[in-house]
Amino acid sequence: MKKFIHNYIHCGLLGWFLEITFTAFHAFRRRDMRLPGITSIWMFPIYGLAALLAPLSRLIQHRSILFRGLVYTGIIFTGEFATGLWLRRRGLCPWNYERSKWNLAKVIRLDYAPCWFLTGLLFERLLMENE
Repeated sequence: MKKFIHNYIHCGLLGWFLEITFTAFHAFRRRDMRLPGITSIWMFPIYGLAALLAPLSRLIQHRSILFRGLVYTGIIFTGEFATGLWLRRRGLCPWNYERSKWNLAKVIRLDYAPCWFLTGLLFERLLMENE
């Protein structure tokens, strides 16, 4: 349990960092040199759930990077969809993708698949280093 809590905190922090960096990059693209990176407190526990990938990471560690990345992408999309719907029903969802033609139920964007592919591999690396 101690290892899971350790991984949960690290995954939550990594997720927050990535989200803040990602949103700051979008500000840069809009030429907003203040680079405001934003996130929500709700995102920490959601990103923390990546700690649940640890057993799967060990199981598939010898598979190709393409296979592992696709598996993580699918799992992350599933988690984003489930948590997005749950938060939206309560009026708490900090994201809304309705303006994207690639959205599903306004809570996931299929065009973000490459980002989730790389994020999944980053979480894998973090979790394997914490072994």
